[in-house]
Amino acid sequence: MKVVIFAGGKGTRIAEESYLRPKPMIEVGGKPILWHIMKIYAAYGHNEFIICCGYKGWMIKEYFVNYFMHNSDMTVDLGNNNLEIHNSNSENFKVTLVDTGLETMTAGRLRRVLKYTGDEPFMLTYGDGVADVNLDELLAWHQQSGKICTMTTIQAGSRFGVVDVAEDGSVKGFVEKPQDDGTWINGGFFVLQPEVARYLHADADDIMWERQPLDDLARDGQISAFRHRGFWKCMDTLRDKEQLEEMWENKPLWKSW
Repeated sequence: MKVVIFAGGKGTRIAEESYLRPKPMIEVGGKPILWHIMKIYAAYGHNEFIICCGYKGWMIKEYFVNYFMHNSDMTVDLGNNNLEIHNSNSENFKVTLVDTGLETMTAGRLRRVLKYTGDEPFMLTYGDGVADVNLDELLAWHQQSGKICTMTTIQAGSRFGVVDVAEDGSVKGFVEKPQDDGTWINGGFFVLQPEVARYLHADADDIMWERQPLDDLARDGQISAFRHRGFWKCMDTLRDKEQLEEMWENKPLWKSW
């Protein structure tokens, strides 16, 4: 199944890194987080990707154009301009890189790549989040639901501890970063039917995927929630990147390959 990845935003909340490169190209463990996301899908046999490029998209294109060279041992004979490849650690990826515009919103980016997804279901995710989502179970859930859209939902813990306050104002205790509070949020990792095109209107370039399209799908009863209770992490800030780096060195919970 083809996988569409949003990778065109400016990543302003991690500007310390994104002023140099697109957010999906920010490295964790020496590899772009985009690579980590693709490896998650590839571990389940999904090797065909459609990347929605925008901000500094040429850097993403250059990365994949030169990927084979950078991951191979080689001999370069400068005398006759010959190149001999000895072995390669390249991936079995097929990557379509689409310039979806600098200022285009996510709904518009998705609409612009539909011509590459074909008349078949496909997956969709963001270029800055990793998880240990079981994609086989996600796909089975989607197929059983019979709906146009399946969204992976997660319970993201608060960045701050919660103070338990009694009626009289006294503090009863503290809860560090509660997760199981009953609130579920969009964790990405979508599965979509081709009929989603009906919800991407002509003005989609100015609309976020998370607004009108998802609102309309929900109104029509066409979204199914796949509840993921495992690991999930979005690289939204420099602190998030540092945490992912530490995890990669010690226990990368998203690594399924």
